[in-house]
Amino acid sequence: MYRESVSSSNLAAVGYDANSKTLEIEFNHGGVYQYANVPSNVHSGLMNANSHGSYFHQYIKDVYSYTKL
Repeated sequence: MYRESVSSSNLAAVGYDANSKTLEIEFNHGGVYQYANVPSNVHSGLMNANSHGSYFHQYIKDVYSYTKL
């Protein structure tokens, strides 16, 4: 999945597959995680947030199931 770089102290890059509703996040510490069943508006919100890290912690981290790649 293509991941777009983001300017964040926590997140390095974000990818999204609209067909499967899979959000993929690469963290600055090197881990890559895929979050399942994430609506496109949540992905858009993350990409447009003033703080990607804060948005992630508030709307994604403990909301969607994930798999570490």
